Amino acid sequence: MLKVENLHASVGDKEILKGINLTVKAGEVHAIMGPNGSGKSTLASVLAGNEKFTVTAGSVEFEGENLLQYNIEERSRKGLFLGFQYPVEIPGVTMANFMKIAVNEQRKARGLEPLTAAEYLRMMKEKSAIVELDSKLTSRAVNEGFSGGEKKKNEIFQMAMLDPKLAILDETDSGLDIDALRIVATGVTRLKREDNATVVITHYQRLLDYIVPDYVHVLYKGRIIYTGDKTLALKLEKEGYDWLINDYKEE
Repeated sequence: MLKVENLHASVGDKEILKGINLTVKAGEVHAIMGPNGSGKSTLASVLAGNEKFTVTAGSVEFEGENLLQYNIEERSRKGLFLGFQYPVEIPGVTMANFMKIAVNEQRKARGLEPLTAAEYLRMMKEKSAIVELDSKLTSRAVNEGFSGGEKKKNEIFQMAMLDPKLAILDETDSGLDIDALRIVATGVTRLKREDNATVVITHYQRLLDYIVPDYVHVLYKGRIIYTGDKTLALKLEKEGYDWLINDYKEE
């Protein structure tokens, strides 16, 4: 589904990604961990198409196509979803209207008819239940006045509504209490299928108690320096990154 080869990316004159290699197949969950400043959020932003970053080398294929040729909107239509570490507020635009436009744009891109009002309301009720999102929030402006937990629930609600092929979740667990973490992570797990995939960026093993990864990658100084199974996250939680970083020789 996703194949990243020797990906380099910069902001201005500063190179942040220095040769990322990553392959994600349908049905898989990949976790990316690493110290602060390693390039985790940059990788997510580059894959999503954030124009702040410049790709200077390498390639990214998504379902056999060159992903880098598409802008943010086109990548979304093709089935890429980015869950933000810090979800933005959109004053004056209600969640219900925002999501209706987004869902119908996705359906249009897939050659499907727009949802009727009744179909949309039924879908919204079903998907909001996945993350226990208070129905009152859908009538309010996007994320405006939401708590941290509500914003993260809202992100996964949007993911459920848009039904992406590949979801990239950038520190979805950041700032969540134990109950909100369980709800959000369980929601992500319930959306997992054999024909979609998830990349989870996190600092904490606790998230991976709920979202069980097939692979765990350690990103450090712009490169993936180590890959293991779910037990790697447990070791990192217990021992930190020093045992990996001390052996790493930057090229």
